[in-house]
Amino acid sequence: MTGDWEPDVEDVKAMRAEGGGADLRAFMRQQIAAGKARREPAKKPPALRPPGHRPGAWPAGTSPPGRPPEWDLPSEVWDAAVRHYRNTEHFPDQPCDCGNCPPDIEENQ
Repeated sequence: MTGDWEPDVEDVKAMRAEGGGADLRAFMRQQIAAGKARREPAKKPPALRPPGHRPGAWPAGTSPPGRPPEWDLPSEVWDAAVRHYRNTEHFPDQPCDCGNCPPDIEENQ
């Protein structure tokens, strides 16, 4: 059997009858393999050109800037800011005791 031969209806019936259809399965697999062999392989896409820079990276030979200056504040200032946030967020009806807020006018009267 060659890949170009087209079977008749009687040939297919005979292949089904012989060996419980194993001959027909083998013939169909052979036809599929012959078709795949005749196909031209898919062309590979051209390689992408590298970008002019590396996305997200600092330029070669440089470094990112240092820490932001607000990170270098003393811990007491950070603690007062956290206390102020906590007081205003969780106790909005009470006066703030962070030390940076001006006293309420109503309290001094």
